[in-house]
Amino acid sequence: MEAFKIHEGLVAPLDRNNVDTDAIIPKQFLKSIKRSGFGPNAFDEWRYMDHGEPGMDNARRPLNPNFVLNQERYRGASILLTRANFGCGSSREHAPWALLDYGFKAILAESFADIFHNNCFKNGILPVVVPKAELDALFGLVEHCPGYALAIDLPAQSIRRPDGHVVHFDVDPFRKECLVNGWDDIGLTLRHADKIREYEARRRVRHPYYFS
Repeated sequence: MEAFKIHEGLVAPLDRNNVDTDAIIPKQFLKSIKRSGFGPNAFDEWRYMDHGEPGMDNARRPLNPNFVLNQERYRGASILLTRANFGCGSSREHAPWALLDYGFKAILAESFADIFHNNCFKNGILPVVVPKAELDALFGLVEHCPGYALAIDLPAQSIRRPDGHVVHFDVDPFRKECLVNGWDDIGLTLRHADKIREYEARRRVRHPYYFS
């Protein structure tokens, strides 16, 4: 998993409450467990004019001109600005996979669904809870300032606007440590690889019949 320390990126606004995981990545795309390749189908039903299915050539599909992420000014955005209860619905881990594959490194919202919130940290996305008043201000700034970017400093737990205004946020210390160091669940286990090998060597001596 890629470490997250300080990230500066273009902001894209998704001004909707209760965005569920089926909207983030529809159910027909859940057949693969490769963790990659889901980006072209993120927000599929909002993003395209036709019905999407696995294996389709997305480059040939008609885009919905009214969907905000299809606007040229937000191309390459890596910070998603949204509203309350983002990631509600089913617990599919494909949702953060799709957002990460799309290019988002951080999501700023008033609140998140618990399981989605946990899955973001496990997959290298920083979900940040931001007070509604600050979100409202950011939505206005993004709308009126093309190319609007933010700098997110996870070690300092801060979001810095171009005008110098800083918003501080809370984050669980353990999740912060894992994300700053790029440790997913496998990475956490591999930190103890030497002890695991020592245990397996002792077990092989004591119980050789398990290995015959």
